[in-house]
Amino acid sequence: MFPKIMLAIYLAVFTYFAFDPFEREVWFAENLPVWIVVISLILIYIYYHKFSNTAIALMSIFIIMHTIGGHYTFAKVPFDWFTDLFGFERNHYDRIAHFSVGLYAFGLAEMFRAKRVFSNKFVFLSYPIFAILTIAALYEIFEWQFALLADPNAGAEVLGSQGDVWDAQKDMLLDGLGALFSMSIFYLLYRGSLLKNEEKE
Repeated sequence: MFPKIMLAIYLAVFTYFAFDPFEREVWFAENLPVWIVVISLILIYIYYHKFSNTAIALMSIFIIMHTIGGHYTFAKVPFDWFTDLFGFERNHYDRIAHFSVGLYAFGLAEMFRAKRVFSNKFVFLSYPIFAILTIAALYEIFEWQFALLADPNAGAEVLGSQGDVWDAQKDMLLDGLGALFSMSIFYLLYRGSLLKNEEKE
């Protein structure tokens, strides 16, 4: 029931924010990875692994945030309350969205545990983090190429660097921190039997 509720929430959010976006080309570029993620999760859930409600909730954060970001562009999402609260000089909505990407490490670890992919605890706990960092790097390459090939204004909006020359590096750092955070949650929940085969010992 919970997966269907979260899918319904995403479809409602997508429908609402699909109307009159800041720039349609940017909207498409930002929503494309979300569509790929949503379809992939549905197929994995149906044919390979039933994610827990915790994993689905964590993974839904990125989906919702990215869908909203695609409507406004990440630099222009109304997020002044957060900026003012911490005295920031830039809109950090994109940073939090990148942190939410790292939350997918939880779902990866859960799936690897259920399928008994790893037998070594260190490899098991570290692999989801490395996977997220790899995905983060590939996404930054996608943004770079889109900025080069698309309309200059649309490219700049997708990059969303807001004048920060180290934006890509900081984005990847936030992806990694999100992965560390979600793996910490995973460890606390399953520390008694991190590997599935430990349940039989």
